[in-house]
Amino acid sequence: MAAKIKKGDTVVVLAGRDKGREGEVLVVKPKEDRVVVQGINIVARHTRPSQLQSGGIIRKEASMHVSNVALKDPSTGKPTRVGFKIQEDGKKVRVAKGSGEVLDG
Repeated sequence: MAAKIKKGDTVVVLAGRDKGREGEVLVVKPKEDRVVVQGINIVARHTRPSQLQSGGIIRKEASMHVSNVALKDPSTGKPTRVGFKIQEDGKKVRVAKGSGEVLDG
């Protein structure tokens, strides 16, 4: 199945402690149905010192389920669902359901 959310997309968080915030998708894990969004779902990770790095508390983004984010509509700025459409030249593109605007170049 084609990906509705891709790396580099701007998404809005729909559920959880970061509800309403938006950020850029850094990693998409399609087999696990999870995404990592920049600056969203920050967790504190306690690490032991090693030869490569010093120990301490490292803050980083954790993955979240793809159903908890929605693509930001480029024309309205609101969260929108994503559909697919075949163009005249035979190319399959992503389309914002809210405005009907084509998302892929």
